[in-house]
Amino acid sequence: MAKAAVRAGLVAVGLAWVLVTQVVLAADAKTYVLEGSKAAALESCVEPTDVMRRKHMELIKHQRDATVHGGIRSSKHSLAGCVECHIRTDADQVPTPIHQKDEFCGACHAFAAVNLNCFDCHASVPKGPGAELASHAAFQAAGVDRSIQARPDGEDH
Repeated sequence: MAKAAVRAGLVAVGLAWVLVTQVVLAADAKTYVLEGSKAAALESCVEPTDVMRRKHMELIKHQRDATVHGGIRSSKHSLAGCVECHIRTDADQVPTPIHQKDEFCGACHAFAAVNLNCFDCHASVPKGPGAELASHAAFQAAGVDRSIQARPDGEDH
């Protein structure tokens, strides 16, 4: 009988601890949507926030497979679409690379201690004015030599 009472007490304490932890985590939950981005003006992303937080990589991988293997190019879950919506620009309207530690992708991945290597290959800013300069500057700041070179088709990369 005493063992059952102790066990019930421990279970109650454990459940209370879980409840308190969840309340504290919910109160401390950060939004990584930054002011000055298109996303800041929207009520939700292409999927509900809890889905995006947990499954964004699965969505991006699925989109990659559909595009690369199936030739299907939609933008609902594309990495370029994420960058376009979550990027912010500085006072001179130059886009701030999304993977820097204080930006949307970079801040969340730094918090979660996850290596963010998407932008080793993919653009960290949308195409347009200032994109090339911002991307080049971000790589220089990271110590990566990504000199701008002309491709045979005349495009820079």
